[in-house]
Amino acid sequence: MKISELLSVDAMILSLKETEKKAVIHEMVDKLHASGRISDKEVFEAGILAREAQTTTGLGDGLAMPHAKNEAVLQPTVLFARSKQGVDYEALDGQPTYLFFMIAAPAGANDTHLQALASLSRLLLNPSLIESLKQAASPEEVITLFDQAQKEYDENEAKEQAASEEIVAEQPFVVAVTACPTGIAHTYMAEDALKAKAKEMNVAIKVETNGSEGVKHQLTAEDIERASGVIVAADKNVEMARFEGKPLVNRPVSDGIKKSAELIDLAASGKASIYHHSASETDTDNETSTGSVGSQIYKHLMNGVSHMLPFVIGGGIAIALAFLIDQMLGVPQDSLGDLGSYNQIAAYFKTIGGTAFSFMLPVLSGFIASSIADRPGLVVGFAAGAMASSGVAFGQLEAPMPSGFLGALVGGFLAGYVIVLLKKVFANLPKSLDGIKVILFYPVFGLLITGGLMLFVNIPMSAINTGLNDFLNNLSGGNAALLGALLGGMMAVDLGGPINKAAYVFGTGTLAASVATGGSVVMAAVMAGGMVPPLAIAIATLLFKDQFSKKDQEAGITNLIMGFSFITEGAIPFAAADPIRMIPSFIVGSAVTGGLVGALGIKLMAPHGGIFVIMLVSQPVLYLLFILIGSLVSALVLGMLLKTKNKNKA
Repeated sequence: MKISELLSVDAMILSLKETEKKAVIHEMVDKLHASGRISDKEVFEAGILAREAQTTTGLGDGLAMPHAKNEAVLQPTVLFARSKQGVDYEALDGQPTYLFFMIAAPAGANDTHLQALASLSRLLLNPSLIESLKQAASPEEVITLFDQAQKEYDENEAKEQAASEEIVAEQPFVVAVTACPTGIAHTYMAEDALKAKAKEMNVAIKVETNGSEGVKHQLTAEDIERASGVIVAADKNVEMARFEGKPLVNRPVSDGIKKSAELIDLAASGKASIYHHSASETDTDNETSTGSVGSQIYKHLMNGVSHMLPFVIGGGIAIALAFLIDQMLGVPQDSLGDLGSYNQIAAYFKTIGGTAFSFMLPVLSGFIASSIADRPGLVVGFAAGAMASSGVAFGQLEAPMPSGFLGALVGGFLAGYVIVLLKKVFANLPKSLDGIKVILFYPVFGLLITGGLMLFVNIPMSAINTGLNDFLNNLSGGNAALLGALLGGMMAVDLGGPINKAAYVFGTGTLAASVATGGSVVMAAVMAGGMVPPLAIAIATLLFKDQFSKKDQEAGITNLIMGFSFITEGAIPFAAADPIRMIPSFIVGSAVTGGLVGALGIKLMAPHGGIFVIMLVSQPVLYLLFILIGSLVSALVLGMLLKTKNKNKA
């Protein structure tokens, strides 16, 4: 895609007036609206800010590419803007930003904004283009500069492609693959960095990109055969089996940009390790593990949790509805033990929900193991989770000893690392046995070893699980209030991040054992605490209008809906803009709500839903009241902090 096709002389700002990030974004959005490219400034700007809240689009080296794809966009556009004094745009390198490329794509566009990002990323690696854009005297000159840069890039690309297809006796030849999770900037920046460095080092190179435009310059079998070595600079799945027997260096995509000389030297000299692909391996297995041990464990855990949650939410709400239906239709006093399955329709709901719920622990355990050891870990992990659920234990004489959520969690990691160990044990078997390893050795030995270990794991885990459930069931008054306040506050710390997820997972873990007894106080405190931050924003924008822009006030209405729907992430744009004042305010209000819910022992039978599952709360009126009290407290604290901030500025 040519960037000049998306540029317009009517949608450019050659001298930005504003100097602060949000104000600069607002100025650029205003220009897009004035040029007729977007229909609704507020909607489009909200999309831009939501993207910035995830990760800054300030790429460093004085460049930023804010982008959004939503229904407010009338025509795909790249707005070019320039700041002569520089803007603190929270760039990745911490330096001022001078050139901005705001990408606007319609909601129905076929990845227009991703393709534009990819094309921009490539062209903006050209330092002469950057310098020329800083000096451009008119919008027409900007478009001409991009046309010239695109033409030059295409010509060089054709020459390099042709050169890579020729066997050059005097030069070593390497092949590379670059890929990043979104398939935009880093994929193509790594490609160009490798090409530039290879040229300097007199090394011929062909680079395959796995980006938003699909696979480009795909490596052929002949390319791989004649290459001295292979570079894989990727943070997502790439096809690895084709590199069997080649010297291969596998690194994160960022190394392709920053350490391109090192990677080329390793691949071209043959110093890289010889790659051997097993049919059991995941295509994302790296030569060296990246990230800390803690981040790896968190990644594995979240893989299990993300697959488990649909079963918890769907099954949990179905079971809760069964109890609600029986309560509405009525159950005789002497049949209260059958509540939830007394009436036929209630029994249907409970059967459906119970079936989904029964998969919760095997799915959690299975996908933790799968994250660690790929597909061979899945069957062993499922078995470990099922054993945690059934409670079979060594030397068991009478009742089963289910270890519940904790046992399944331990079982998942156990299963994954047992398979990792087996891969090492069987690594030296003849290659002809690769297939049988996957379908016979791994599942049989994995099940026997992990299953045997789970017989022992269930004993202590069951005791811990029983003790924890007894502790939670016996909580009342001050203790329950403290736990509720802690969990409610955790929901507001990072608004959907690891701490928030830890509290939520803990809440859902208690739900399984408590649905039959009316629900979980812990789950009630967690959901209530998570509803407070966006509601607090909505209230604060009403009570303290003078502290918020008109745009922020309008966004407050959206947060009202998000808050009542238990979408804590609605507060992220506000928190990202002023974390020092926003986050503490949210934590205070969420902790107050969680503490009140815990103190009165309010129970919830559903793991999600906000006000849409209010009838599944044991005391719905008080529950809503406590949520509103916490939101008001949070809004008042926020208002006072904002007033103090503005007084200090004055």
